[in-house]
Amino acid sequence: MGKRTEKPQACPYNSRLQKGGALLEDMRVLVCHWQDNDVAGQVNSGVFENLLGKRTRSRTMDIFKVLFVPRFVKGSPPNAWKIVRPLEEHSVSLEILRPIYYWITARNERLLYDFVCNELMNRNQGQKQIINKKSVVRWLNTVLASCGKRWSKSVTDRVASGILAALRDFGILNGAYHKKVAPIYLPVESFAYIAYAMYHEEGVSGSALVSHPDWSLFLIDKPIVERMFLEADRYGLLQYNAAGKIVRIDFPARNFEEMANVVATRAY
Repeated sequence: MGKRTEKPQACPYNSRLQKGGALLEDMRVLVCHWQDNDVAGQVNSGVFENLLGKRTRSRTMDIFKVLFVPRFVKGSPPNAWKIVRPLEEHSVSLEILRPIYYWITARNERLLYDFVCNELMNRNQGQKQIINKKSVVRWLNTVLASCGKRWSKSVTDRVASGILAALRDFGILNGAYHKKVAPIYLPVESFAYIAYAMYHEEGVSGSALVSHPDWSLFLIDKPIVERMFLEADRYGLLQYNAAGKIVRIDFPARNFEEMANVVATRAY
């Protein structure tokens, strides 16, 4: 028998970000209106009613089908709208909400995730902190070539703009044409809620929660993560106990509704 040839691994990258970056206000509207009903029916109804107030139905359809559904309905974690909905119902501040929407978005936009955790993390630790569209395009061409994919210049440019717009709107970058990493600020309430989401949705606990790779999305390393767990413990958002390599983290909630109440109580 001849050798079995393994199928090449599929490229994890797509061009969805050309349709929009954070679109935070649109995502919030849809999170607050979404229900556990038929996805296609809700999309068609939302487009027909022009729920987002857009000029064309095609734009509304893009936001629903290309951005919201892959990120907040059929993404990872699945049905992520249920994660942020309790916080919206408690009317917590945008300052607390923004990092959680960012975490969900980046988890479901692999290009955004990899750009921050690899390229931006390295730049933040070095001297080259100025970022513009050309540098993002160069990075895109490199990572696409690594998995045998190539886009037209116009698509690559639009995706690069989408990455920069998303990171600006989520507060990771600031500046106009030449952007740089913004001062790192992750509210302890947001931190605790994201930690709970990792625990609840993925079963991650203890030291694995401290060293979870998603914390790199906020450009923070393990020592800072440990300090934030200690701060969250002081504010009663969770219980954090560490003795050498043994770490125990407990949450005062059994579901997102209860955790949202804990966060809202602390925030107020």
